[in-house]
Amino acid sequence: MNRNQLESTFDQQAGTYDQQWAKLAPFRDGIHLLMASIFSRLPQNARMLCVGAGTGAEIQFLAERFPAWTFVAVEPSAGMVEVAKFRAEQNGLGDRCTFHTGYLESLPPCEAFDCASSLLVSQFLLDPRERAEFFLSIARRLKPGGILATSDLASDTEAAHYSSLLEVWLRTMTAADLSAERVQQMRAAYNRDVAILPIRSVEAIIASAGFEPPVQFYQAGLIHAWYCQRQKNDA
Repeated sequence: MNRNQLESTFDQQAGTYDQQWAKLAPFRDGIHLLMASIFSRLPQNARMLCVGAGTGAEIQFLAERFPAWTFVAVEPSAGMVEVAKFRAEQNGLGDRCTFHTGYLESLPPCEAFDCASSLLVSQFLLDPRERAEFFLSIARRLKPGGILATSDLASDTEAAHYSSLLEVWLRTMTAADLSAERVQQMRAAYNRDVAILPIRSVEAIIASAGFEPPVQFYQAGLIHAWYCQRQKNDA
């Protein structure tokens, strides 16, 4: 899926995205809860970069937990940005958030960040070199020692257990009231538009971009999440 297709897909979903996936919110909430613990030793006035910020759910959660933090949200879908802006304003967070409609390479130069997040984003980059460059672009925006929390769908699709796990995962997706046709579209998309790689392969890509070896802190079905620090030397 190219960038235009990806942006169009999320633009179409933006207005109902949170409602559509509300029944699967425990997946998201578990990641957010653990992210808060991972980030808890950062400065009280930390600056956070949210790459692929979507509707701004992680910003709302962390802004409430860390009341002096400020956030820069990067999101290519204009529809998603509008929803995230509205969420921030509704929750009194507008003056703490900056929204950039576009990709990380077009974000203007700014002060380095204490931490960053990228949740279910890099899986859409099918070329491993492009995926490594994505993480490198995040590393370059972080302070040395800055922390990245990232998640993606991951599994060894060649392993004997994968087909069974995939069936369980797709049955779980029906909790979001997806039609049988939509679930089959997801199955096809996983084969065509999503780079579902073995866990160790994802970790190697992240580490190659200037991060210390990633630590897996969460797993639910196909979703895996890691945290890691930017290396102290230049990335």
